[in-house]
Amino acid sequence: MGFVAYQLWFTNFLTARDQSALAAGLDDHYQEVVVEEVEYVAVVVAGSTPTTVPAAPDPVPKILLRESASEVGEAFAEVRIPKIDLEVTIVEGVRRRDLKKGPGHLTGSPLPGQPGNSVISGHRTTYGAPFGDLDELVAGDRIEVETALGLHIYEVREAPEQCRNEDGLCVVRPTDLWVTEPREGAWLTLTTCHPRFSARRRLIVFAQLVDGPNAEVILGT
Repeated sequence: MGFVAYQLWFTNFLTARDQSALAAGLDDHYQEVVVEEVEYVAVVVAGSTPTTVPAAPDPVPKILLRESASEVGEAFAEVRIPKIDLEVTIVEGVRRRDLKKGPGHLTGSPLPGQPGNSVISGHRTTYGAPFGDLDELVAGDRIEVETALGLHIYEVREAPEQCRNEDGLCVVRPTDLWVTEPREGAWLTLTTCHPRFSARRRLIVFAQLVDGPNAEVILGT
């Protein structure tokens, strides 16, 4: 009983303490981030059909805003999901110690608001359970991620047929790493354990960038 109490209550207390400290330092972090302008090159995934085909080469290169990466374990962004009343600070990295602080960004995947597939993992139970209600999200729900560049807005998309269960959720095995692979356009992939209180499977939510500092360049609108 003592162990259960620790897992379900004390870990939440520890994460809440860490989250308070991380959130308080975000503004200072934003001031330290280096932002640069780079020429935009669309992500092309082998075997896929490009989502947009330009009528002719653009004589003026498209410029993308890119922010410097953060140190592993450092807070760098905030994610808000109005549907499930979530507002939480994200850290860089998905080590056990990182995820105890809050959702973690998979190092090596693009940062939110950048082309490709930005992957963020978080606990569904214990340590604040930030992704405890991801199963309530449906296509069209809004996910907001704020970084040093500004506010990036994503919309949840329907679960792909290859992983969609009878409830319409994308559920995969922990070894199904295709969910983290590069994607054309700009995507946010949220991952957590499934079912609740188990690590046998992973629940995946895919969301597509629809607005933000780089949206016009990436989407070609």
